[in-house]
Amino acid sequence: MSQVGAPRGRTCSRTIRSVALLTSGVLALPVLAACSSDGDERSKAPAAAQDVGPAARDRIADGGTLRWAVDTVPTTLNTFQADADAATSRIAGAVLPSLFTLDKTGRPQRNPDYLESAKIIEREPKQVVLYKLNQQAVWSDGRELGAADFVAQWRALSGKDSAYWTARNAGYERIQKIERGANDLEVRVTFNKPYADWRALFSPLYPKDVMGAPNSFNDGARAKLKATAGPFQLKEMDRADREITLVRNPRWWGARPKLDTIVLSAVPRDKRAAALAAGTLDLAEIDSPVAERITQARHNKGGGAGPQTGAGPASGARGPGAETAAASATPSSAEEDGSGEEKAEAARESREKKTRALAKYAKEQRGLGGYVVRKSLEPAFTQLALNGETGPLADERVRRAVARALDRKKLAEAVLKPLGLPANPPGSHLALAGQHAYADSSDALGDQNTREAQALLADAGWTPGGAVKKDDGTKAGSEADADKKKDKEKGENGSETSGTDKKKEDKQEDKQEDKKEDKKEDKGDKEADRKDSESGSASDSESASDEGAYIVGDNKPGRGAPLSETGSRVIAPAAAGQARWLDDADVNAQDRQQGGMAGAYAPGGTAAPAADSASPSTTSSASASASTSASASPSPLPGPLGKDGKPLTLRFVLPSGPGSEQLRTVGQKIARMLDRIGIRTEITKVADADYFKDHVASGDYDLALYSWPATAYPATDGRPIYAKPVPASDGSLLVEQNYTRVGTDHINQLFDQAASELDEKAARDLLRRADARIWAAAGSIPLYQRPQLVAAKPAVANAGAFAFAAPRYEDIGFKDPAKSGPEHPQKSAGAKETTGATQSPEASPKESPEASPKESADESADDTGNDSGNESAGESDEQ
Repeated sequence: MSQVGAPRGRTCSRTIRSVALLTSGVLALPVLAACSSDGDERSKAPAAAQDVGPAARDRIADGGTLRWAVDTVPTTLNTFQADADAATSRIAGAVLPSLFTLDKTGRPQRNPDYLESAKIIEREPKQVVLYKLNQQAVWSDGRELGAADFVAQWRALSGKDSAYWTARNAGYERIQKIERGANDLEVRVTFNKPYADWRALFSPLYPKDVMGAPNSFNDGARAKLKATAGPFQLKEMDRADREITLVRNPRWWGARPKLDTIVLSAVPRDKRAAALAAGTLDLAEIDSPVAERITQARHNKGGGAGPQTGAGPASGARGPGAETAAASATPSSAEEDGSGEEKAEAARESREKKTRALAKYAKEQRGLGGYVVRKSLEPAFTQLALNGETGPLADERVRRAVARALDRKKLAEAVLKPLGLPANPPGSHLALAGQHAYADSSDALGDQNTREAQALLADAGWTPGGAVKKDDGTKAGSEADADKKKDKEKGENGSETSGTDKKKEDKQEDKQEDKKEDKKEDKGDKEADRKDSESGSASDSESASDEGAYIVGDNKPGRGAPLSETGSRVIAPAAAGQARWLDDADVNAQDRQQGGMAGAYAPGGTAAPAADSASPSTTSSASASASTSASASPSPLPGPLGKDGKPLTLRFVLPSGPGSEQLRTVGQKIARMLDRIGIRTEITKVADADYFKDHVASGDYDLALYSWPATAYPATDGRPIYAKPVPASDGSLLVEQNYTRVGTDHINQLFDQAASELDEKAARDLLRRADARIWAAAGSIPLYQRPQLVAAKPAVANAGAFAFAAPRYEDIGFKDPAKSGPEHPQKSAGAKETTGATQSPEASPKESPEASPKESADESADDTGNDSGNESAGESDEQ
């Protein structure tokens, strides 16, 4: 689909489309070691540590106002609506009940502020969950939380009443009935079919006044909430001043919030450096160039060297101070000529402009020196999406070749290593390192291997010279296979090197070749990064962490934080020693077919327009294999690949905005890696506003980069992303959120079985098997976990880079300088256990370019307290 033809249909996909199924035969079906019993051991990969400036409650001052940056003022306060965003979720977390919240490992834990217990009390004939509510839990209007609130939310989200404009209803459609228990504090929920992710329900919980009728659901909670039940309550949402004000809830029964007020200020990413420098914010997510400026400012504040003008981490971007300093050090053309009054005047104006810019930058740097950078890994990963609907990528062998060409470790290191963060590529689509469900199933696809990738392409009929039409026709498919068979027989009869020795030689040669290519590619990467930095905007928002515009589904309803294995089917031989072979009897017949269909659900459920109505894109029409790639990393092949007179060219769609430089940089690195195996890429840069809606969701791309959030409930949240699109009852096609259009019936079945499996270990095994098949299908290739960088005043406690954990708003505050000495951890209401948050060695301030030793000392002076997160793993009442 290098050239986009027919409209792809709406994302909600009520447009009738034909089903395109792959008919190529199954070549090989290895099973992976991931099926072995060591799954529990492999799930113990450590998570990135939180960096929140932890302090015990007795070391935090009472009172104060925290000014916290958000991207926008939310258009709705109802997290279950399609236009809810991250700000909606942040407000809901502070003012509404969450029955289960996430701990540091991304596992749901019972929130004792609202629940005394919650457990499955019956499994046969129906699953029944009994909730026992905290008797102190009341809405801000004085009414107790009770069964009526549960019933109203279930009916609104069950999907049975189309008058409710809901974004999703996962799990609620499985409920058969909800009734009062033995008393008003007990709620019995009976399911019509087993549901393993029942803890995902009723978080957040809205009052019946919001959920009880379509009108109040659709419009009543967009700008205000009549009743709340959190440590804070909504005081005002001022769209003119772009601020949301939260104040203490006087009826809150838990630990008294340390802060009087939280002001959520809508500050765009490219304006945050200026806002921080002006001192109008206490806490804000930032991008790597801003983090670098803060680090440099603190270094200078501590008597270090003068401003550095080196390139920013990973992206090659430089701060405005670096640019103006460099500019002032270079004489202008007018100064060089030195002739004529006009040129002299131009030179004078140029010097004055540079002086003003330097003065502004120096002033901002003095302001930025009052902040520290807190960092971790965000619970989200960036992936390379391969559109398997039509074109070359409809062939699984080509998709697998693309995946085998990628050095994922190198891409992860390019983004994360300069930040001092762990740079291990994700091994799962359904969980991240540190989560209980995590298991590395990437061996279903195999590691980077240029020779294997080239063999896959050759097997698919893509050969050097294949793009040139010949009188006798270009051999591909079965003819090429026949010629290969003859060559193989000839080699077996006349070759001087045995097959085993030949494989060893090939591997050694491949490694040597890859090392040579890597050196050339590194040189090319630096040059391309420099060019991209020079041609792009100099905005502070050009960064590794500002891919947020393309993180999909980070506003999933019912989650306390924006979050988202083995046996496999492999269409081409895996690398030697990676797999054992399956008999045909071991293969589900449904795994032999793959579906590619149009349509999808846009993020949060919004509809995407048909492709023919999409706005025109700005196409750089830059083949990555042109001059830049050719000089940086020549392909080991004699020329571009082709088949039947057509070259193998993939359309790589990337965003063009100033906040997406890191995505473009990663995209260029990927293009050069593909060039090495003979795949050409045509890079098309499109407007940020059109990137997802008009290209990714509508299927107008071959390759694209975007992110998915991690989740504590992969059986529920992973299915719409990775399951095979299916026809609806009216003949239309439903893709849901599977924008790659790649999936199998067996993947669907494994998700369905996992969602209904109440045995946790068995459910994890089903998910790992599903993940292995997702890897083998090669529609989505996880590249790296996104960095999470937060600027904070050093006195801010228990807030910053939260990683997996949900914030405990009542414990956030400012450290009290009057209270010194050893800390005595205190348990806040609802916190069963408090443990100190330790930073991983990779992210330690001493080793990280993001934190100087002085900065580390500034933080550690008051940061020896314990983290106040809620950790109650393994409670006996959560069966």
